[in-house]
Amino acid sequence: MDKTYLISQSASLTLIIIISLIFAILGLYHSKKYQGLNNYLTANRNIGLFSLTTSLTASALGAWILFGPVSAATWGGIGSIIGYSLGTAFPMFFLIYLGKKIRKEFPGGSSLIEFMRKKFGKSLFKLILLMTIFYMFIFLCAEVTAIAVLINYISGTKLWITAIIVLLSTLTYTLYGGLKASIFTDNLQMIVIVILLLISFLYINSFTGDKFSFEFIKEKNPHLLSLSHIPSYTTGLTFFIAVAATNLFHQGNWQRVYAAKNFETLRKSLIISFFIIVPIVFYMGFTGMVAFSIDPTTRPDMGFFTLLLKEQTELLSLFIIVLGLALTISTVDTLINAISSLIVIDGKATFGFSKKTNYLKFSKYVILILSLISFIVASKGFDILYLFLLADLFCCAFVLTVFYSFYNKSIDEKTAYISIIVGLIGGFLIFPAPDFSQSLLVGIILPKELFAPIVPQLLFLSFVVATFLPLLVFKAKKFRY
Repeated sequence: MDKTYLISQSASLTLIIIISLIFAILGLYHSKKYQGLNNYLTANRNIGLFSLTTSLTASALGAWILFGPVSAATWGGIGSIIGYSLGTAFPMFFLIYLGKKIRKEFPGGSSLIEFMRKKFGKSLFKLILLMTIFYMFIFLCAEVTAIAVLINYISGTKLWITAIIVLLSTLTYTLYGGLKASIFTDNLQMIVIVILLLISFLYINSFTGDKFSFEFIKEKNPHLLSLSHIPSYTTGLTFFIAVAATNLFHQGNWQRVYAAKNFETLRKSLIISFFIIVPIVFYMGFTGMVAFSIDPTTRPDMGFFTLLLKEQTELLSLFIIVLGLALTISTVDTLINAISSLIVIDGKATFGFSKKTNYLKFSKYVILILSLISFIVASKGFDILYLFLLADLFCCAFVLTVFYSFYNKSIDEKTAYISIIVGLIGGFLIFPAPDFSQSLLVGIILPKELFAPIVPQLLFLSFVVATFLPLLVFKAKKFRY
């Protein structure tokens, strides 16, 4: 028996094409007068408060907020929502201090990797570069997959159709206009996102009435709000560590650090972005707890949609498509330009091609290849959460070494290498298998029975170990000297 969809494929497809074309045309038109490498990489270092704030916020969010926090809230409770919210937003505060330092010490730069290359030489930075591109590529796959799955859920539109329209339209204006185009379209997309999220809040709040409250959740699922619910703490910390670590390596954020017209503009933008991101992610997680409390059989990652589309109206379905597209395109254009910029900036030092090589053109070929792979992944509807978690683990192993080195001059390349490798090995030993029932250390090298109490917390422990084990290398070096 065929599934009944909320709207027709033709209506869905028409809207996808219209919205994607609008952003592509506006991005192309705006960036026509802002050509050149400086605009492509750092928007000529002249972005003001409003544009920088909306761009930072839109780039930090994405279609993942419609699924991730909602799902996590159903098993991690209030702690997971807080961890997710702060983990997404907290890098904004880190970037105030790190951004000030890097802008002062390397005012002509465009990326974090440049700074690392200057500090550590021509070897370690390649490992950091590879990890950063890997993480952003996984993020790209996740975003395109998320919007394809969402629109398939609403209208039955084939995954590959949504994926190719979104990728082609975003590639068109981003590869032409670079960061300038990305920031301009982010401004428009963020306005759309905020308006639609406010409408969804007002609608769900009025439609569900007393059920959209902490009291209702406490009545139906008190463990989700319980202070003694251990998964609430561990899940919250897991998401905080993982999301915060990965966002600190996001080249899109570092481009915007350099794009600000001055440090005061950057500081204000980062603070405002923090206070916009936290309630948005928290709200999405809260809808997950409410949906789960109303109907425990609800698919965890679809909680927001089950609340909003309960009446199955065509108008609300179209509303969801526009919201999803705005969230996705604002993130995808940031990722495309971020990866391209890294290849332009660090290509010569990494690949050592001939002096005549045009690294801007080369970066666009690389982006097209990565986009093709992400299209294939999205069209198959692969669940890439596990791969995303693996990318998070990489970032966790790098984070303390890279950013501690900003302030500790005694960390040389050898010490940095060892600390990262130690963090990676420690994290991998505990990182759970795809079924989350065991890990390399727990269940394969050693009997799982020896670790029975910690098996449910393997993911949390793997992130903690990967993040903090490098500290032992720093301590050992200090003790040795």
